[in-house]
Amino acid sequence: MSDGRLLRERHVAPSILSADFGRLRAQVIEVLDAGARVIHVDVMDGHFVPPITFGALMVEAIADQVHSAGAMIDVHLMIERPERQVAEFARAGADNITVHVEATPHLHYTLNLIRESGATAGAALNPGTPPDALSEVAENTLDLALCMSVNPGWGAQQLIPASINKLERMRAALPEHVALEVDGGVHKDTVASVARAGANLLVTGSAVFGSDDPAGAYSEIAAAAGLR
Repeated sequence: MSDGRLLRERHVAPSILSADFGRLRAQVIEVLDAGARVIHVDVMDGHFVPPITFGALMVEAIADQVHSAGAMIDVHLMIERPERQVAEFARAGADNITVHVEATPHLHYTLNLIRESGATAGAALNPGTPPDALSEVAENTLDLALCMSVNPGWGAQQLIPASINKLERMRAALPEHVALEVDGGVHKDTVASVARAGANLLVTGSAVFGSDDPAGAYSEIAAAAGLR
């Protein structure tokens, strides 16, 4: 099982959702060379969220490069009934797998299934879902809590301002060992505020891979997050 060490540190986590898929490996290597140690993979099924992205084969395609750099693959399943897909993503090389509390009727079972697969287990909350939705799993079953700071499904959205207070409440309620991740609208102008609110894993997509210089954009956001 992944030891979760990187989860507990502060990292900017570039999301390949906004990458140029024709140059995916090259762009992933660019940000790894710039210092990224968490690569975020957003998986969408066209049901839980309207868009369809990709599946476990995309994880497999980058796993060797990411792991050779001492980095981890952080998979975010925005899909219905994610428990049906956990084993496939773990086999493909996912180090952490996060599911939405709104997408499965069996959250406790699914988190345990993720851990049994060898990955760390995360649970994500949509903007309209209160933090206490994690209260029954936080102590013994959860490695990571993800606060969506936009409505899931599309890149390049603006951070919902109320997310700052929600992050503060989540951090106060979660056990110390549970990582807190934020996803949505994170860029050089917002990353410091979400970090101050308690998030230690800072997902950013279009702000990095939508740039002409992903490595430079990553470094700028990392510096704004206090990592340089």
